[in-house]
Amino acid sequence: MAEETTTEQVEQVQQPQQQQQQQFLVPLDTYLKAGLHIGTKFRTKYMAPFIYKIRPDGLAVLNIQEINKRIELVTKFVAKFSPSEILVVGKRENGWKAINAFSKVTGVRNYAGNYHAGVLTNIQLEEFTEIKVLICTDPWPDKDAVRDAVKSGATVIALCDTNNESNYIDIVVPCNNKGKKSLGLFFWILAKQYMKNRGLIKSDEELSAKIEDFIEE
Repeated sequence: MAEETTTEQVEQVQQPQQQQQQQFLVPLDTYLKAGLHIGTKFRTKYMAPFIYKIRPDGLAVLNIQEINKRIELVTKFVAKFSPSEILVVGKRENGWKAINAFSKVTGVRNYAGNYHAGVLTNIQLEEFTEIKVLICTDPWPDKDAVRDAVKSGATVIALCDTNNESNYIDIVVPCNNKGKKSLGLFFWILAKQYMKNRGLIKSDEELSAKIEDFIEE
């Protein structure tokens, strides 16, 4: 199971030349160093369209162009909603710092840790919350939140690695959803683009948080 890559492991991904010339949300090298494109040795049919190649060690390499396209799609979509209409969940500890940093910057609520089943569907619960968008870091450990979001009619956005299934997911973001650097980079990009697209900041420099604030070393 892949974590982040080092500069030596970046391996000259050799994705199509036109892909490297594309305008990315962050420099291509930033994506590579965070290991956002490195999947697992397990692959599902749902994620096959996003896989660029298989490395000699068996790890799948995701198509960075597709990752960038999906992140851009998500940032534009999420910006249509106010912070109170969005919920981010992440059961695995490797994403907690990134999720909490995202919430601090944007005001979006989160469950960094255990999501309590029924929060989105049971009006009898004190924690009952109505949302329009759910963002989860992994649809398997976050399955209770995904199921509740589907029942409530919310749009489900999920970060999916090569071993994930995409049942009940409205928007799949193919990426390494286990590495701390990978998750930190995703939520930092989402935070700055959300703030920019909603007109709250005009440039990246105006964002109060740095990428380091999102990454657990």
